[in-house]
Amino acid sequence: MSVPSEIEELIAGAALSAHLATMTDDRPHVAPVWYGYDDGVLNTLTGGRKRANWRENPRVAVSIEKLRAGDPVWMVAMQGVAEVSEDPTRIEAAREWIFPKYRAHETDGGDNETESESEESASALIEIAIGSATLQRYR
Repeated sequence: MSVPSEIEELIAGAALSAHLATMTDDRPHVAPVWYGYDDGVLNTLTGGRKRANWRENPRVAVSIEKLRAGDPVWMVAMQGVAEVSEDPTRIEAAREWIFPKYRAHETDGGDNETESESEESASALIEIAIGSATLQRYR
């Protein structure tokens, strides 16, 4: 499935946190992450538990929400399959692509409240091929 263009326009350049859900041993694990999106693939850099969970079960869920003055404007829910890469060249390229938009947003007075993992702990690139995506707009 391709991601609808309306959803791509909302999430592609946004400096919003994504909440990624993984599941192992019948226990869910949800954590906020910074991401980059391009052409049906959501990319994030991570380490630790999320990376271990994806290795055991690559099926994931992703939620991205836009708030305005504390009120929800829209929410995108996606499901997909993750692939882990520990290639230093690909990780560095992803760092150069993903992190700057969040750093810029934090210094310009934006409302991003993400508590992302530090760049030092980002030891793996997770590429999530999105299989389904839905949009909910709030009034």
